[in-house]
Amino acid sequence: MYINAISHYLPGTLVGNGYYTKLNGLTDEWIFKRSGIRQRTKAGDEENTNTMAIEAVTPLAGKLPYDITDVDLIVGATYTPYDTVGTLAHAVQGHFNIHRAVAVTITSACSSFINAVEIVEGYFATGKAKKALVIASEHNLAYTDDTNEQSGHLWGDGAGCAFISAGRCSTDDIEIVDVHTSGLGHIGKGVGGIYLRPSNGGLTMPHGRDIFSNACKFMAAEAQDIVEKNNYLLANVDYLVPHQANARIMEQVSKALGVDNSKVISNIEDTGNTGCASTVICLSQNWERFIKDDLILVTVFGGGYSSGAMLLKK
Repeated sequence: MYINAISHYLPGTLVGNGYYTKLNGLTDEWIFKRSGIRQRTKAGDEENTNTMAIEAVTPLAGKLPYDITDVDLIVGATYTPYDTVGTLAHAVQGHFNIHRAVAVTITSACSSFINAVEIVEGYFATGKAKKALVIASEHNLAYTDDTNEQSGHLWGDGAGCAFISAGRCSTDDIEIVDVHTSGLGHIGKGVGGIYLRPSNGGLTMPHGRDIFSNACKFMAAEAQDIVEKNNYLLANVDYLVPHQANARIMEQVSKALGVDNSKVISNIEDTGNTGCASTVICLSQNWERFIKDDLILVTVFGGGYSSGAMLLKK
């Protein structure tokens, strides 16, 4: 599989840490030390998960190595849906009139983007699709309680997308060497570690310490496994793109893997935790810096729990 093009959308409104100082007394220093966040992106009143997904795709319309209507599979990824019936995949399909595509939206918390790519792999393997569009979009701040001192300040909004083909379409394509996900609902606090129950407090993280320890463990394990499985060494990795949940988690994961911090790509300081969209946003923001033969390692962990990794080669 190959990524033919990638793009992202971040809302224009920025909410700095000072907002939470006024709201509940959490200082900039306190928040930054524990999360690595200085500010987060917030969707406007007229925006939602579906509109941000469309905005992420729009810059690539007409700039692909094929017509966008040639896409025959659209997989949306989110845990913060605007509409559970007219999903973000269907909203994108309708907006761009992609009439030949299967459209489906999935969720596996913050690992959903990697799960979506693995679903694409399955469709390609069975010959049911040849060109796919994966969109991850999160509207966290529509669901979170800002006054929650444990997690209300962690979240950001945004979306990212990747066009993926079964075969190479151009010399600019980046190869998806491998992708893998795991369901971990049986470990630790599982489905109770973090949850989003719209009728019961919204996006809530009652067991942050359990999430932290398991995220560090499984993001490192997924990353190491996928590298070794494909006959590489961790020393061969040029860039590490971890899920942007917490700067301390990313530091622990890179340390466990022996990957120098200079190789770690992060945007959490300026966006907050943008959920399953975070890694595709990071990839999009840094797409031009990747050069021939670069090995790019993506690793994620999501509430519920779930984990996954993806290995890319320029």
